[in-house]
Amino acid sequence: MSTAAATAIASSASPTTNLLRSPPHLPLIAPSILSADFATMGSDCAGVLRGGADLLHLDVMDGHFVPNLTMGPDLCRCLRRAIPGAYLDVHLMVTDPAGFFEPFVKAGANHISFHIEAVGAACVPAMIQRLHAMGVEAGVAVNPGTPVDELLPLLNPADETSRPDLILIMSVNPGFSGQKFIGSVLDKVRTLRPRLRPDQRIQMDGGINLTNAREVREAGCDVLVAASAIFGQPQPERAAVIQALRGAPRGTGLPAGV
Repeated sequence: MSTAAATAIASSASPTTNLLRSPPHLPLIAPSILSADFATMGSDCAGVLRGGADLLHLDVMDGHFVPNLTMGPDLCRCLRRAIPGAYLDVHLMVTDPAGFFEPFVKAGANHISFHIEAVGAACVPAMIQRLHAMGVEAGVAVNPGTPVDELLPLLNPADETSRPDLILIMSVNPGFSGQKFIGSVLDKVRTLRPRLRPDQRIQMDGGINLTNAREVREAGCDVLVAASAIFGQPQPERAAVIQALRGAPRGTGLPAGV
């Protein structure tokens, strides 16, 4: 892709927000909209953001890389239009992630992560670089069964533009929400955390709830994705769940986003 083309795509995306590199606080809480009510998606998403969530996590599945089919760029575009200030975190669980970069950037994504298993480690730096050229933050995801050693050479490359902003550790086998948390993946987090710079995040996705969130935070994760733990609660209770996932006692009445 030419520099001019990348610039044009970046200018069409939502305003640049470096939430991952310059977060207002940590940890960040990312409700996964896969567990929201698709009939009331806009109001569900706006509600959790008002309740203190920091970003929205979009689980994109193609029915090939994982055995489920979920959402595409049009949903991202509708959320951008409905909630202009939202940070949209797109998690591509697809066989050909590069083919979805441009559509999701144009639809308003702020961050895109893709799986190392889909592309191979050798292709990751160039793909991170491409996403950065498009004006979005970029991450690489890894499934529970993939050794953490595959990630280590990718963390601090000589070329700053190919450095991932986020490492996404899957704590379930990707495909469906509501699965049981795989606690052994926390060892990957403990291995990665001291090797990352302060402006690089570790995100965990899958089975996170109020029972295990503290263990996830203490291992070194600073972006927690939660699906049914948040959207499975009645709307009036979601803000308290978000606060508790962040580490604040439930019922403390903290302002949204603190």
